Amino acid sequence: MDKEGEKAPLQTKKTESKSLSSFLLALALSFCACGDPWAEAIYKEDTTLGEGAVTFTFEVVCDEHLVTFTINTDKEILGDALLELGLVAGEESQYGLYVKRVNGVLADFDQGGYWWSLAVNGEGAMVGVDSTAIEAGAVYRFTRTK
Repeated sequence: MDKEGEKAPLQTKKTESKSLSSFLLALALSFCACGDPWAEAIYKEDTTLGEGAVTFTFEVVCDEHLVTFTINTDKEILGDALLELGLVAGEESQYGLYVKRVNGVLADFDQGGYWWSLAVNGEGAMVGVDSTAIEAGAVYRFTRTK
């Protein structure tokens, strides 16, 4: 320090350099996460989850990525089974569960205009995930859509 408590010019430049480096690192990391939503995926390989008497297939599609789950459960409602396994997350609304994350991947209409589209055996679901009954052998798919 020099007179009157002012920092010496060299020390100030080091502090500014560290701050700039930290800012650039944070900026680069935010671009990585925003550029490829699949980077947030919990599972990136096909896998089997759960225990129970009923088995169904659950697929997650995000851009060119697809992961397939074989789910075993005793739950009767799709949303209950997927919530229990940590495969979906969202907010309760007057219409039911508004799914924002599937397999850890965000699709929030308020943040980029993306949303999760649910299909049952290749057809668009007529009700939400928390009202969809599980059928043994069925294929349920969430697709990140814009």
